[in-house]
This record gives sequence, structure tokens and C-alpha cells, in this order.
Amino acid sequence: MTVSRRRFLSLGVGAFVVLTLPASLRRMSRQARRSIPVMGTIADIVVVDPDEGKAQEAIDAAIHELRRVERTMSHFTADSDVGRANLHAASGPVAVTAATATVLEESLRWAELSDGRFDPCLGKATALWSVGERRTPPSVSETSRFAGERLYRQLDVDRWQGKHVVRYRSDAVAIDLGGIAKGYGVDRAVRALRERGVQNALVNAGGDLYAIGRSEDGDPWEVGVRDPRDPNRLAATLPVSDRALATSGDYFRYFDHEGRRYHHLIDPATGEPTAAGHRSITVAADTCMAADAGGTAAFGCELASAGELIARAAPGAEIVHTA
Repeated sequence: MTVSRRRFLSLGVGAFVVLTLPASLRRMSRQARRSIPVMGTIADIVVVDPDEGKAQEAIDAAIHELRRVERTMSHFTADSDVGRANLHAASGPVAVTAATATVLEESLRWAELSDGRFDPCLGKATALWSVGERRTPPSVSETSRFAGERLYRQLDVDRWQGKHVVRYRSDAVAIDLGGIAKGYGVDRAVRALRERGVQNALVNAGGDLYAIGRSEDGDPWEVGVRDPRDPNRLAATLPVSDRALATSGDYFRYFDHEGRRYHHLIDPATGEPTAAGHRSITVAADTCMAADAGGTAAFGCELASAGELIARAAPGAEIVHTA
């Protein structure tokens, strides 16, 4: 898809880019923007507001929320809620924050409604595949221990002595919130912006995006979805206003071996990367957490059943593009 010369691509890390008019063609408005590394990607925040001080303060608050979610829900650090649970929850209850408990409970809801296609407890399978480091797949004997185990049913999220706690009823369980926490983080950032009076803004964290209000030219934000076969091209453009988008695909983290692509999206039924007839799927929803989980659960599904799954779990959510 060719982009008009009157536009340029900005906020372009990950699955989405934002099509924006050149400064000379914009209506009179002030735009503040910032980019930071967080949650394994680059998060971009842009606020359209005539009060630059207010805009910058709002961006500070949004960044604080993104970083707080990263600190508490990353499975890469031993001192996060998730890291501590993965170390100790098979032996006894581990206290977590209310935010982590909320995301875990929502993860379990998606797991049940998707009949296990979304499973937040496959952290050990993800670590085994480690697609950013491997160049050959692990053995079937290593991966089969995760196949069809429905490990999410071995996770308890509860309250104990006034605290939110998690327990694992199997030592095969390890939490990995990579399919939902980034969406939650975007939602928290959006809430921070709105609480500070921002009416027009966009938060884009790799494959997870939320658009508030309208862009600087007064129209809905126009978001381009990258072509997974050629990231320098767009597969589609979508107008977005007060709505979230999330894309799951096999082209973010992967390795190729003997003619097959092995990517980071693990199929709970096989313990291996999901086999799919498409390379990416984009979901629109009222919250970024729902769009994020929906894209993860639906990737690899036949599209009709995927659409039913997403609508059942998040009324109003829908698949808006596949490639």
C-alpha cells in the first residue's frame, strides 16, 4: 500500500505506524510526544493540547504507569510480582499487588472462555523455546510436557491474611503475562492522560495501541498496520478514535529452521509455536487489555471461530484485519 506524499509515518515501532499530516498542513495545535523503552518495546505517547506544560505533565504520568506495570508484571526479573511468584508460588502463597491480581484474574477468565487457547501459565514453555536466542527447535520430548495440560487450572489467585496472593498447584506452572500485561499498561497510561484532562492523545506500545479523541488535524487517528511480509509497507490503514487496537503476529520474535518459522506465540494444545494460515491478526476493542488478550487467543484460529471467541470474551471487540 502506497502512502500519500502529503503524509509521513511517525510513531513507527512495532506493528503500527501513525499517518500524520505534515506540520504545514495541520490545524493550529500544539503536539507533545515522547518515546521510551519499556516492556520489551518502544512506547510512544503523543498528546495534542495547546497547553504544553499540561501535556508534558500528563505524559510523565502515563510513563509512570507503563513503568509500574513493567516493574510488577515482568517475568524477566526476580523481584517483580511475577518473578517472585515463579520462584516461590509452587511452595506456598506469594503476595502480589492488586493490579497484578486483576490482570491474572482477567487472564484466567480469557483462558476459560477460550477453552485454553489463552494460557498465562506457559512461562516455562516460552523459556524453553526462547526464540530470541535459539536457532533450532527443542526436542518433542521437551515440548510435549506442556501439550494440552491446561496449566491455567493449576493457578490460584486468592486473598490470604488481607493480601492478594497466588499459588501454583503444579511445578510446571510459570506465569507469563506477555499476551495481556502490555495492553493493561496502555490502559493505565490512557487513564493517567484522561485524569489530567487530555482529550486527544495516542499511546502506542509496539503491537498495542489506544487512541483518545482525534489527531492534530481534527480527524480520527489513522493507524497503519505493518505488512508482516514486508515491514516497510502497510497492509491496511484503520481510523481509530477512543478505541484500542492490538496485533499478534509471527514476525516480532522468531527464528526460521528448515523451512518453518518458529515464533513466540505458543499453542497450549501442542507446546509449540502456533501454526496459522495467517501471519498477523489485529483486534479492536474498548480496552487495550481486551484487544491484547483477544489477539493472542485468536492467533492461529479459523477466523469465524476466532471472531466468536473474541466477541464472547469482550462484547464489542472484533477482528479488524488479518494478513
